Amino acid sequence: MWKDKQDSRRMDDNDLDAAGAALDTPRPESNQDVSAFVGKGVVFKGMISYNGTVRIDGTLEGELHTDGVLLVGEEAVLNAKVTAGTIVCKGKITGDITAREKMKLRAPAVINGGVTTPMLSMEEGVLFNGTLEMEQQARPVHKEPPLHALGTGNEPPVRRLTSS
Repeated sequence: MWKDKQDSRRMDDNDLDAAGAALDTPRPESNQDVSAFVGKGVVFKGMISYNGTVRIDGTLEGELHTDGVLLVGEEAVLNAKVTAGTIVCKGKITGDITAREKMKLRAPAVINGGVTTPMLSMEEGVLFNGTLEMEQQARPVHKEPPLHALGTGNEPPVRRLTSS
């Protein structure tokens, strides 16, 4: 009995059917245990901070912070500052959004605000009203040797040594 309840909290893209529409192919980023859930008809005002996956099908006003995955259902409405590792959105988000890894916008998502993410995918039918800033993901830094300008006219003449 307990296992069935745990399995029902397991998140896959078919669960987004309950939010209003089916997704055709499985997505690995959403196949995780849901740490938090704001259900349809629930209005939450405040700040949510968590680790793991959260799914929003209701209304959220405030802030949401995680390094994990945020799943926004089709009927969800977020008026919030959102920061997450990965965001998969089918609902409406108004506010500043930062996705550290990637953001996937699936129809009929509506975005009103600034988005910062290194990777964005958007289906046909999504409404995007705002700004997009795509930053590269953090990579190891290796130093290149400095470059020197050539041909500025201030260099000493080059002498070639030849053997006779």
